[in-house]
Amino acid sequence: MKKLGWRAGIIFGAIGLSLLLMFWTSAEQRGRGQILNLNLGLDLRGGSHLVLEVVTDDALTGECDTLAGRLSRQLKEKNVPYESVRREGTQTVIIAGLPPDRAAEAKDIAGEYAGNLWTISSASAGQLDVKMTPRLARELERQAVSQTLTTIRNRIDQFGVAEPSIQEQGGIGDAASRIVLQLPGVEDPSRVKDIIQTQARLEWKEMTYPPGVPEGGFVAPVTKEQLASMYGGKIPEDTEGYPYPPGGHGSRGETTWWPLKRVSGIAGNDLRSARRGQDRMGRPAVDFELSPDAGRRFEQITRQNVGKIMAIVLDGKVISAPVIRGVIPNGNGIIEGGFTKEEAEDLSLKLRSGALPARVNIAEERTVGPSLGRDSIKSGVAAALLGFAAVMIFMLVYYRASGINATVALLVNVILLLGAMSWLHATLTLPGIAGLILTVGMSVDSNVLIFERIREELGLGKTVRSAIDAGFGRVWWTIVDTHVTTLASAFFLFMYGTGPVRGFAVTLIIGLLASVFTAVFVSRFIYDLVLSGRTKVEKLSI
Repeated sequence: MKKLGWRAGIIFGAIGLSLLLMFWTSAEQRGRGQILNLNLGLDLRGGSHLVLEVVTDDALTGECDTLAGRLSRQLKEKNVPYESVRREGTQTVIIAGLPPDRAAEAKDIAGEYAGNLWTISSASAGQLDVKMTPRLARELERQAVSQTLTTIRNRIDQFGVAEPSIQEQGGIGDAASRIVLQLPGVEDPSRVKDIIQTQARLEWKEMTYPPGVPEGGFVAPVTKEQLASMYGGKIPEDTEGYPYPPGGHGSRGETTWWPLKRVSGIAGNDLRSARRGQDRMGRPAVDFELSPDAGRRFEQITRQNVGKIMAIVLDGKVISAPVIRGVIPNGNGIIEGGFTKEEAEDLSLKLRSGALPARVNIAEERTVGPSLGRDSIKSGVAAALLGFAAVMIFMLVYYRASGINATVALLVNVILLLGAMSWLHATLTLPGIAGLILTVGMSVDSNVLIFERIREELGLGKTVRSAIDAGFGRVWWTIVDTHVTTLASAFFLFMYGTGPVRGFAVTLIIGLLASVFTAVFVSRFIYDLVLSGRTKVEKLSI
């Protein structure tokens, strides 16, 4: 009886803990009418499934623009004259208009700041081409996907989506560079897509004043056709036109263009925090704070540009083009753009979570309605109950009283499975319910092996106790073998599968481990408990 005591403690302790984990629901789950403490997948709860494709070329152009800005500042500090420092394509920075006698000095400066991951060559007299190596390009592409995944996860977490699934799919160079998102319970997919897709690359750019207009003079945005004529028919190489979209603060219902420097004085990755605030008129705006280093640079830039226009550019579009009225210390400021309250909140969220290093395009989108999810739950639960009932009836008819043993072990298996999923915060999907049903079959299969072996031992004339000992002892390695092979398959499904496939694998793995415990430990305990008070047992109902 002592042996039965500690085994009973283990079994009933595991059952009690599993039941506690299963029914300990959160306030949010109770509000949804959910009885069990289980994370429901997209196909059961409803929501959005998105496959995003990362445009990794943007990361390469961003690195080139950053290097161009550094080289431009260093050439100015060293008093090396040049015509322009600009990016060409996605992997090259060109320094043009160098005096021939200063080209070697400029090459040394470029080598110092570019490092050995860039190659520097003299394409012609007075011009240097700084090109990134294939190794750097591959590393930047890999980092772009990884950083994009992290930034999107930060945005989704701040937006408040419960139990999202966000993971990378594939690798660089194939139909790859993709990120798969499953967002259960999302009620406004369009807003979530906007938050995910917006690059949130914030830049402060200086105005390029046209010939004949003194710096600090009046310049208004113009149409795209008028942009080149402002500069005598050709826009300077270090200048680019940036659109001022219709509906923007101060726009007149049409897209106009500002001539701004290509190289940014301050970029979005210099931000330390952003939050929704108000402008002087009480309208929604975004308060921002720069990092200490960027704050010092911003103070210097504003000191050099007092009285001049400095545009605030978000994702390549001008949202505000204020005149710098005075030096702005400490790197604190406000972004005004005629925002609504929701737009200001979303913009501050995007800026806080960091800029995406590259654009993302939606390659695939599926939306599952909550009503369809409820229908899936009803169908899945009905299938599981019918399957359980059919197995139970078969075991009771074929194995008689021993069928009760198998049924109890099977019920314990399901309780342990659901308890473990609650503890691990695993997500239950529709394929996961299929995995649960398959687990029922695997668990019964173990009992069938044990019971058939006991029947054989009884047929050889052994006593009931000896037949039970032999049945469990000799079938042990067979059970282990069958479960290990299935576990290996489920493990690879979990490692390389996505979404619902992983849900199926998780349920199957937990169920198989519980099956070994119940088939060998629980079933043997039930036999020992029934036979413990009897001195002589001549027959076994099996």
